[in-house]
Amino acid sequence: MISILDQDFSQLNYFLTTLKPTKLLILVDENTHEHCLPRLLGNLETDIPLEIIEIEAGEELKTLATAAHLWEILTEFAIDRKALLINLGGGVITDMGGFIASTYKRGIPFINIPTTLLGMCDASIGGKTGIDHQFLKNIIGTFAQPKQIFVFPEFLNTLPFEELRSGFAEMLKHGLIADEKHWADLIAIKELTAENIFPLIQTSMNIKQKVVEQDFTEQNVRKTLNFGHTIGHAVESLFLLNGNPIMHGEAVAMGMICETRISYLNNLTSEEIADVIISNIQQFYPNLDIRQFPTDDIINLMKNDKKNSFGNINFSLLTSIGNCKFDCSVSVENIRSSLFYYQNLE
Repeated sequence: MISILDQDFSQLNYFLTTLKPTKLLILVDENTHEHCLPRLLGNLETDIPLEIIEIEAGEELKTLATAAHLWEILTEFAIDRKALLINLGGGVITDMGGFIASTYKRGIPFINIPTTLLGMCDASIGGKTGIDHQFLKNIIGTFAQPKQIFVFPEFLNTLPFEELRSGFAEMLKHGLIADEKHWADLIAIKELTAENIFPLIQTSMNIKQKVVEQDFTEQNVRKTLNFGHTIGHAVESLFLLNGNPIMHGEAVAMGMICETRISYLNNLTSEEIADVIISNIQQFYPNLDIRQFPTDDIINLMKNDKKNSFGNINFSLLTSIGNCKFDCSVSVENIRSSLFYYQNLE
C-alpha cells in the first residue's frame, strides 16, 4: 500500500504499466504545481493521455463548491471509470481528491502522492476522504482506499517550516496513542528540519496503517487516531470561520494539550504524566489565542464531532504515554476547565 519512491520513480511507472488506466488526471494546487509536478512529470514513463487539474491552495477551498467544479471538469473530459486520479499534494489535496474519485461515477481509482509531512505521515493514509461544509471539518466524506500511496522524501525539502511543524503534530499524536519509544524519539529532536524528521516518518506511517487495518470504518480502535482532534477541529473551524485559518497541526497540538488535561481530569492518567506531555508539546508549538472565541462556541462545534453518539461528546483520551482509550464521555465542566487551563498556560 505504501511505497517509498526512488529517484527515478520506477515503482510508480511499474504501477501504471500494471494498472493500465485509460487516462491520467493529476490534481494539484498552485504550490505543488510549481514545486512538485515538474519532478513527477520529468520521471513519468508512459504514453497514457494526461490532464493536469489545478485548484487554489488552502483549507478554505475544501468545499462543496470546489468539489462540484471538479466533478464538472471530469464530466467535460468524459472521464470513464478506468481512469486514474493522482492526488499530488498535502492533506487538502488527498482529502479532496479521494472524495472526488470515490464519488464520481460511484468511484474511480486514485493514488496519493503526498507532498507535505502531514500528508505523508497521516492524511494520505487510511482511506478517509472528505470536504468541509459550513466550516465543519470533513463533515462530508467517504471511506475509500487509494490503490497505492507513494512517498517521495525529497518533497519535504520544498516545505516552509510551518508546514513541517504542522505535520509533526500528527507524528507526536501517533507516539502518544500507540508507541512510547516513538514519542521519546520525536521529543528528542532539537530542530524541526526535513533531515531530522524523515528517519521517523516510516514509524508514524506504520502506526497509522496498523490502526486502520484493524478498524477501517472507525467503529472502535481507529477512533484513537482522533486524539487531539475533538477540541482541535472545533478551534480550527472557528479560525476558518473568522477568515484567519491556521495550520491543522497547530490546532491538533492545542487539542492534544487540552485533551491531555482532560485525561487527567477524568482520572485516566496522573497529573505528573499530563504535565510532562503538555510541556513537551509546548516546546514545539506556541499557544494559540483562543480567548477571542466564547467557550460555548467551541463546545457547540464539538457537538458535531463524528465520534459522538446518543448526544454525548466522545473523546479519545490517554491512559499513559503510548496508550489511548476511545469513547470516553467527558463532562462539559471538564471541557471548560481544560480550555481555561490552556488559556492560562505560559
